[in-house]
Amino acid sequence: MVKERRADLCVIGAGSGGLSVAAGAAQLGADTVLIEADRMGGDCLNVGCVPSKSLLAAGHAAHAAADGEAFGVRPAGWPGLDAGAVRRHVQSVVDAIAPHDSQERFEGLGVTVRRTTARFVDPATVEADGERIRARRFVVATGSRPTVPPIPGIADVGYLTNETIWDLADIPEHLIVIGAGPIGTELAQAHRRLGARVTVLEARRMLPRDDAELVAIVRTALAGEGVAIREGVRITAVAPAGNGVRVRFEDADGPATVDGSHLLVAAGRAPNVEALELDKAGIAATRTGITVDRRLRTTNRRVFAVGDVTGGALFTHVAGHHAGVVVQNALFRLPAKVSGVIPGVTYTDPELASVGPPVEDAAAGDGCELVRVPYAESDRARAERRTEGLLKLAADKRGRVKAVAIAGAQAGELLQPWLLAMTTNTKLRAMASLVAPYPTLGELNKKAASAFYAPRLFSPTTRRLVRWLGRLG
Repeated sequence: MVKERRADLCVIGAGSGGLSVAAGAAQLGADTVLIEADRMGGDCLNVGCVPSKSLLAAGHAAHAAADGEAFGVRPAGWPGLDAGAVRRHVQSVVDAIAPHDSQERFEGLGVTVRRTTARFVDPATVEADGERIRARRFVVATGSRPTVPPIPGIADVGYLTNETIWDLADIPEHLIVIGAGPIGTELAQAHRRLGARVTVLEARRMLPRDDAELVAIVRTALAGEGVAIREGVRITAVAPAGNGVRVRFEDADGPATVDGSHLLVAAGRAPNVEALELDKAGIAATRTGITVDRRLRTTNRRVFAVGDVTGGALFTHVAGHHAGVVVQNALFRLPAKVSGVIPGVTYTDPELASVGPPVEDAAAGDGCELVRVPYAESDRARAERRTEGLLKLAADKRGRVKAVAIAGAQAGELLQPWLLAMTTNTKLRAMASLVAPYPTLGELNKKAASAFYAPRLFSPTTRRLVRWLGRLG
């Protein structure tokens, strides 16, 4: 006989979004079931944000050691790279965070955890390893996976993805990266700084969703470190070449080939929905993800979806935000909606961060203005020789921020005050009035806000007013 269990909430997927929903629901007293077929923590902990940022940190350390001459620092007797130690560093960071996402912790919170696959059998029931779970509400948080483009011959080579590159014992001799989105560019720079030759092949342009002027700053930095970037290419074939791989492609210069030791495919992602049998629950989905409204409800009002599986912005912080929205809707019956202020950061060096629509488009809106502040106007940036950066801001005539984009050192950190301003509808005057500590990169934010008011402050009308007041004694 098939066992049956009833619950208040059933969460499918133990990645960032699913774990946040399950933890919040259990601590609020809801009878919660969490189903996960793979590793607890999902993509972010095991193969995504945590290991990639740990590898970037190792690359930063190697780059700093090798690039200190500009500061008059010449490392003596630096033995070079220890690939094994790099991998141990990455794994140690994952291991340190893993207990927070573990089955044991969630069971301690009162969550019933099932380590198996789940599929819908009707609009109010899922089946998991012979057990049928009927719940008042369901949350699908199954995430996404790398996609592999249909390139002739690619199935015949041992290509890597962001999920499998962590299995390598050594740094590749020559890493070929297909795709210059955030994942491709971050891993390309990290491996280059750790000693690999790196070639990046992109069908469109590098970081195609970001501001072209700011992308040029990142591109110049990566090229200066030795990353070979080929944009506007059409890959025609992939084949084994000795112990490595050969990629044939065409670009504006005609046919070309590149040989490498390893191939990394970072050319997009797809939602993990195939095993769920969504049709049996009346849940609509497209090739990009499950269809949801702003409250994250699917076409089955019992079922919500969060994170990558919705096909929206593929960021861990978005999944966390989604979790909060779902808890309010599913448990408190509040009509909470997804925020329209969603930031994105690419953690190359320099970083690329943005919020809002494309900043140039926002600035072209009726009554809007564009403010530009180069990093060279920051004394802190000059002291650290990090002047290769630019902050761009669009605001309406009343000083309300519409979009911000930054390329430069710590761009993701500099973006934070702008997120608060846009979320609370705070005007630029508040930022301009701050007393910013000197010297900090954060002064760039104050400079941007002040630059917006400068034409008004130093206008002929203001100058006439000052002269008139001066006559009063």
